[in-house]
Amino acid sequence: MPKTTEPVIPVKEYADRRTALMRALGDGVGLVFAGAQADPLHDDFRPHPHFEYLTGIVDEPNAVLMLDPKNPQATRRTVLYLRPLNPELEQWDGLRERIGSSLREQYGVPSIFRLGQFGRFLNEAARRTRRLVCLHPFANHDQPVSPDLAVFRSVLERIPGVTIDDATDAIASLRAVKSTHEVALMQHAIDISIASYLELMPRIAPGQSEFDIQEMLEHGYRTRGSRGPAYGSIVGSAINSTVLHYRANSRTVDDGDLICIDSGAAYRGYGADITRTFPANGTFTARQRDVYDVVLAALNAAIKAVKPGVTLGELDTVARKIITKAGYGDFFIHSIGHHLGLETHDVTPAGALKAGNVITIEPGIYIP
Repeated sequence: MPKTTEPVIPVKEYADRRTALMRALGDGVGLVFAGAQADPLHDDFRPHPHFEYLTGIVDEPNAVLMLDPKNPQATRRTVLYLRPLNPELEQWDGLRERIGSSLREQYGVPSIFRLGQFGRFLNEAARRTRRLVCLHPFANHDQPVSPDLAVFRSVLERIPGVTIDDATDAIASLRAVKSTHEVALMQHAIDISIASYLELMPRIAPGQSEFDIQEMLEHGYRTRGSRGPAYGSIVGSAINSTVLHYRANSRTVDDGDLICIDSGAAYRGYGADITRTFPANGTFTARQRDVYDVVLAALNAAIKAVKPGVTLGELDTVARKIITKAGYGDFFIHSIGHHLGLETHDVTPAGALKAGNVITIEPGIYIP
């Protein structure tokens, strides 16, 4: 891949996002949490996508962003709280930058403190505004209560009369409409993915394991500037190719197999999501080609129908009609696609598509 200028999101864009979100908060106070690192020795830290979207900071576990749009001190309307310094830990993990003008300029945040001061400032804001606003989804598979709601409940125990409102839709609406810089990052991830797939295709051969194929593809991502896949790569051969979220990637590929790969490179937090099917020996059988062409026709028709104002459901109908007419309707077992961004299955606002939304179009036929 030719060397090009790598896309980045300017610091000002993060500030503009925070300003837009604060308009939705009104006179309330909102918190966004980076989240904890599960296992520092074995897991790379990835912040909560809301936090990454609003700050661009990816290396500060446990950080908290406080948005207080009506604070009488202008420099306290956006405040970042970071972990305490730990000299012993720095010997193992490297020095962390100290709080000062350089760090404030780097992050574009006027006020940065250590987490030890977070509780005091939050209590002061709650007493002044009497209104706290939740920005995280209230529950997910990791935790039954969102981190901001858990903190707010503890505030209510100390400060009677404070209300808690919900503005989770506001940040979802912002994230769903991608900026030109976000689109450039996603296009870069897609370009890395395409080049890696094209490099891989002629190298696939019977006798390789699914894991061998996965490794070749992901090596292509890394040699082109990606840190790796945006999600766990799925490489399924033969019957495994019909399992949507097959994970083992352990079977040896036989001559005549079809191989279905669902994978995409990550780049600066954004990812590609590409599913492609190949014959292991380089040649489709007549039946394989017939089914492949039906899916391709459905794909192209759905892509042609994409425009602001349509819904994902309407795009699904376009593709499903073609697949059903060909006699394979019972084997199209999922919906047409999803929003894509900082998460592979990105936030999905209600209603029709808008300019700036980025979606996947991925019809499929799965015949066991």
